[in-house]
Amino acid sequence: MPPPPPPLPLVERLDPNVPPVDLFRRLSALPHVVFFDSAMRHPTLGRYSFIAADPVEWFEWPPGNNLALAQLDDRLATLPRDHVPELPPFQGGWAGLFGYELAQSLERVPSAAFDEFQLPALALGLYDVVVAIDHCDRAAWLISQGWPHNDPQTRRQHAAARLAFFRSTLSSPHASLHAAHTVLPVRAPLPTDALARQFRIPGHEHLTSNFSKQAYLEAVQLAIDYIHAGDIFQVNLAQRLLHPAGSNAIDLYCRLRDRNPAPFAGFLDGGDWQLASASPERFIRIAGDHVETRPIKGTRGRAKRPEADLFAADELLASSKDRAENTMIVDLLRNDLSRTCQAGSVRVSQLCGLETYEYVQHLVSVVEGTIRRDATPLEVLRAAFPGGSVTGAPKIRAMQIIAQLEPTARGPYCGSLAYLGPGNQCDSNILIRTVTAARNWWQLPVGGGIVAQSSPQLEYDETWHKATGLLRALQT
Repeated sequence: MPPPPPPLPLVERLDPNVPPVDLFRRLSALPHVVFFDSAMRHPTLGRYSFIAADPVEWFEWPPGNNLALAQLDDRLATLPRDHVPELPPFQGGWAGLFGYELAQSLERVPSAAFDEFQLPALALGLYDVVVAIDHCDRAAWLISQGWPHNDPQTRRQHAAARLAFFRSTLSSPHASLHAAHTVLPVRAPLPTDALARQFRIPGHEHLTSNFSKQAYLEAVQLAIDYIHAGDIFQVNLAQRLLHPAGSNAIDLYCRLRDRNPAPFAGFLDGGDWQLASASPERFIRIAGDHVETRPIKGTRGRAKRPEADLFAADELLASSKDRAENTMIVDLLRNDLSRTCQAGSVRVSQLCGLETYEYVQHLVSVVEGTIRRDATPLEVLRAAFPGGSVTGAPKIRAMQIIAQLEPTARGPYCGSLAYLGPGNQCDSNILIRTVTAARNWWQLPVGGGIVAQSSPQLEYDETWHKATGLLRALQT
């Protein structure tokens, strides 16, 4: 008897010594490359990286489309459930952008006054081939699902052909050279006079903001006034920095991951726009029936001298203002997860823990729960979206105030880069420390949480602490 055919998905080992960024560059010549990049190695937060490209389907939905998530849920329901437990969790599936303005499809939230770039609220591809990398075990695999076919024989043949194509692309000596010089397509450049009013930043050539310093201080004070009036407990307020594009987005991202490594970094090519993110924050991770979120609230800049750095860390840990800010969001996320989790299963496993990154230190909490059997991963994401750490509390009123105080649409910023795959596997970040490349401009918004104890000047200073790594990546 002939041997049985290999099970699906088809899996092939790759050389673990090839740096992930080299594999990314080689695949970046293909359409819609996506890179879930644990650029900062960590045994639990940064164990895996994933690269995929050339999806078999690609969909984009504009803000305000109330059917977008329902259509995505239908597509997820028809996805074959083949998943190998011994391999890293993302083995193919839907991946891409959940933009901040997706909130307009979920709640009664108004639009910002200006939306010059008109980016989609939802943009995802169905990726049938994935490069999966385990940094702890120093192993890498090429995984091919054979989608969109359902017939086992046809699907296996297609999986084998796609596996061979990706193997050839990854091994070609010309692939990385070609990808390194890829100039991703853009629509016609957006002229300066088509932008919302921008303000020059002293000491930063070509860099502008949608707030003057005085206007940002006044906006923070208005937010504090809303808190004292009882409208909200906290709100996240951001200024959008803007810089003319100085290189292609692939090179920009490689500089960003080198100069500002982060455990939830990532890149997405949306066609005529791209995301380059050095996010330190996880939004939602789902493994089977377990869900975790890791909100960040409380920030201090890093100091060059070790003694001063330790002093800043101690000051952050002792700050009643920052702990209050973090605890408010923890309570909000406990409520968000409770909407799709089993009663009594939501718990806080870390409260205001200190985590240190290249340019900043943060207070990070961890909220976990057990998902109800009738709830899908997409329903869990929907119930918590956007992340409470980048909106405020109560969430809907905070988002309404954001739309009033911030002049421009956030776009991808404060949304999420996510994947959803077979076996109830999902992971996602919060798109902070993120550059959006579109229409020959780089957008890099930076913000922070405003509470009753906030100082407008200190909140303004905090945005610049958070911008440090992004600004270094702009320098070619």
